[in-house]
Amino acid sequence: MSASRPQPSATAKQVDAVVIGAGFSGMYMLHKLRDQLGLSVQVIERAAEVGGTWYWNRYPGARCDSESYIYCFSFNDDLLQEWEWSGKYPEQPEILRYLNFVADRLDLRRNIAFDTSVESAHYNEANNSWKVTTSDGEHFQAQYLITGIGCLSTGQVPKIPGLDQFAGQWYHTGAWPHEGVDFSGKRVGVIGTGSSGVQSIPVIAAQADHLTVFQRTPQFTVPARHETVDKAYLDDIKANYGDIWEIARNSYGGYPYHRGEESALAVSDEEREARYEAAWQRGGFRFFSVFNDISLDRRANDTASEFIRRKIRAIVKDPDTAEKLMPTDYPFAAKRPLIDTDYFETYNRDNVELVDIRHCPIETITERGVRTADGTEHPVDILVFATGFDAMTGSFFNIDIRGRGGVSLRDAWAEGPKSYLGLAVHGFPNLFTITGPGSPSVLCNMPVCIEQHVEWIADLIAHAKSQGITQIEAEPTSQEDWVRHVNEIAAMTLFVQADSWYLGANIPGKPRVFMPYPGGMGNYRIKCDEVAASGYPGFSLLGPSAPEPRTATG
Repeated sequence: MSASRPQPSATAKQVDAVVIGAGFSGMYMLHKLRDQLGLSVQVIERAAEVGGTWYWNRYPGARCDSESYIYCFSFNDDLLQEWEWSGKYPEQPEILRYLNFVADRLDLRRNIAFDTSVESAHYNEANNSWKVTTSDGEHFQAQYLITGIGCLSTGQVPKIPGLDQFAGQWYHTGAWPHEGVDFSGKRVGVIGTGSSGVQSIPVIAAQADHLTVFQRTPQFTVPARHETVDKAYLDDIKANYGDIWEIARNSYGGYPYHRGEESALAVSDEEREARYEAAWQRGGFRFFSVFNDISLDRRANDTASEFIRRKIRAIVKDPDTAEKLMPTDYPFAAKRPLIDTDYFETYNRDNVELVDIRHCPIETITERGVRTADGTEHPVDILVFATGFDAMTGSFFNIDIRGRGGVSLRDAWAEGPKSYLGLAVHGFPNLFTITGPGSPSVLCNMPVCIEQHVEWIADLIAHAKSQGITQIEAEPTSQEDWVRHVNEIAAMTLFVQADSWYLGANIPGKPRVFMPYPGGMGNYRIKCDEVAASGYPGFSLLGPSAPEPRTATG
């Protein structure tokens, strides 16, 4: 049940910290600050319940692509031992039940305002506090402002002419109706074949009378091999969680396994094929870790890319459709890695049609369907936009965040997001960004990254309290150095060889800057630990009588 909405008040409610968002990030941040540091905390959540992205993303087939036993909180052994996952990869309803279970167990809801959005957050230099204004007119004044707003929370619906004339229903996968959508007997069009498209297309195809998939970019995707796991397997996991989490926290991607130690080019063709085949049959993200240079060396990457293309040719019966589905102009895993359940098999169905809109773009949406540049009108009753998100920065820009001198975060990030460690921004004192741009975030199993961020931020706040420090801010030089470091590492990988949302390429006019930290979760953790152990170099830590810091610039 949602917490009751507070009545609007002209007087700001005083708290130590305001946390925006009640997904994995906001829930754990609340627990750390309130229950372990003893601070007063107000969480503000626009949804009616906890869950974050798993509250909103209810599209058909929505499922996590991390295995269930590792897609959860690790900080509380009682939570780990008590919760029982039903399968290899958790579906959206199960993840939402899990997060509600955690909220109940930790009594989190009493400090969360649901059905409430943050309209603005302005830093007040006179009293070193953040004034936060919500959608219901409530005001909060807090020393610390912490964002747990997610990296993929602001849906991107392309500006296609004629959408307002469409007589049918249309939906974005990231804002799916909670009552669901009935596709039976309907002609459905899905625009987009990213993660949500790959997951939803097989499910929609099984329900709809006819499905037309409008594909701009073919995807490399590996089978998930989802199945129900037996209790013996889960009991074994629980008995060994200590070792499992230790490996995950120090791995590249936040998973309990490491990359292979050999190059894909160092073994025979037969051995390489056998290893790829074994990983393909096992399913999941381990395919990406068979060799140590798939994301670094284009020649090594080509061996994996061609393996997957051979699989597509073997699975898809129509040769022309198979050719349309095969990526050829970017390296495997340069875009977000995808895993699927019967995605390529779906194109063998008689009621499924694939339209290549890269070579024949959508011209307009009509009253009754979608017309492409060749003049063909594809009749559609329901349109599904699986077109992704304004990743990493879009959710920040939905809030009027202003730091010192009234400088907006949007202006400060006009040339691309700038932060130190992905955690703090110069000119915005006492603001912390969980999984912000410049952190491993979307390149990592998110709960592992989130826990590290929350714990590091909490430790810094505890340090500040013990030392009489009232203002924490990223220094401009450290911020510049970190942004440069992130992009130097990215340039050494194949990530930059694809037009992906990692670079903001899916948003017209968005600066092309590689946003997540690509050096790996383990390396990132080492760097953060070194900063903490050395007294937080790179941060300006000031007390009540300290001199005025330098003014931020946009």
